[in-house]
Amino acid sequence: MTKLQAYKNYQPVQYDYVEELPNDWKLLPNIAIFQERIERGFVEEELLSVTIGKGVIRQIDVDIKKDSSNEDKSKYKLIKVGDIAYNKMRMWQGALGYSNYQGISSPAYVILNPKMKINPKYFHYMFRSGFYTNYSKRFSYGIVDDQLSLRYTHFKRMYSIVPPIETQNAIVEYLDRKTKKIQEFISKKERLIELLEEKRKIETQNFVTKGLVEKVDLKDTKTSWFGKIPKNWDFIKLKMFADFVSRGTSPNYVDGNGIPVISQAVFSAGFIDMSKYKYQKTAKIEKFKGQLFNNDVLLASTGGGVLGKSFLFNQTGDYIADGHVSIIRDSKQRFTPAFFFYILSINYNLIEGYLGQGSTNQTELQREWFRNMFFPFPKIQEQNNIVNAISKLNNDIDKVISTAKTEIKKIKEYQESLVTQIVTGQLNVPELNKLN
Repeated sequence: MTKLQAYKNYQPVQYDYVEELPNDWKLLPNIAIFQERIERGFVEEELLSVTIGKGVIRQIDVDIKKDSSNEDKSKYKLIKVGDIAYNKMRMWQGALGYSNYQGISSPAYVILNPKMKINPKYFHYMFRSGFYTNYSKRFSYGIVDDQLSLRYTHFKRMYSIVPPIETQNAIVEYLDRKTKKIQEFISKKERLIELLEEKRKIETQNFVTKGLVEKVDLKDTKTSWFGKIPKNWDFIKLKMFADFVSRGTSPNYVDGNGIPVISQAVFSAGFIDMSKYKYQKTAKIEKFKGQLFNNDVLLASTGGGVLGKSFLFNQTGDYIADGHVSIIRDSKQRFTPAFFFYILSINYNLIEGYLGQGSTNQTELQREWFRNMFFPFPKIQEQNNIVNAISKLNNDIDKVISTAKTEIKKIKEYQESLVTQIVTGQLNVPELNKLN
């Protein structure tokens, strides 16, 4: 790959985000480049959305998204092909882009229509770059970040870098090609991660329901979620191997300096999120039925979205669980906690058939139903062997996923750096060299 070179001649520029530009480039106020398009009443046009990840897209192409628009679309704004649209509340996060479509958008968007001869895609790349989104944040007004808004009256006071139109076209051609290749690379890595996660789930399920021996005599559990298991395994109720199955306590919360409370929100993402800790007023922890110990199996037991999420608690020290978390342990150590955790983790919808209505009409797991639920169990030694096999599987998969995520992060950093250097005139693109 040919290494990009700088331009031959530069001029000094007195502005905060750029110190010099190629000789024939300009720094112009946005009011000289764009005017706001405010055209309403096109209610039959298709809906468009402005996203952080993909810029302007058709509403029907948004994954699993319901139409949240108003029934009355008379105030929706028209977007034409070649316009640039941005979300007033999210411009500083990169929610903007060039539109390949004609349609209508929420009044929360600002539609920019070029006033001079430009290639809008060049400005698409510049506006979405990190230096420009940070720049736009300084012109956005609001009490807190979530309420920052960049109105057109403030946007038009900002300045943009404007190369000659031939240079803009060359930059767009180069960045379009590079972006396509980078996105193809990222898509392959993301697909690899998806396949590895599928492999993790399938092999974990096979381990905890079929064991480590490939060919073994099976028996039917007559349940849809476990199917057939090895003939020499037990299939017994939870209460037969765990003598402690209980909800946590109702904490008396204080601001810090207390006992950390483990709620569903703390572990439902698959790790301990300390930013979501709340604290119980300091007292003798032994008096709480929600006292936690290392290797307790935790189960989120109320509410949609997290109900059934499990976690193997591996902290030491004083902790309690709140009343929305079920704790499973056995004083006689008749099961390996990690093995039972893996059974629950393979599909958190496993307990769907054991749901009931709580006193507040909230969907929740009923303790007695759960205690009477059947689970497959081999002998302790085989449980330990299975846990070791799953641990190795997870370690191997995690290494590959970690490498893939690092590669994705690095290619995105490269892309950001490349775009910034090109749109600010630090590097000259090959297409422009051919024109000269």
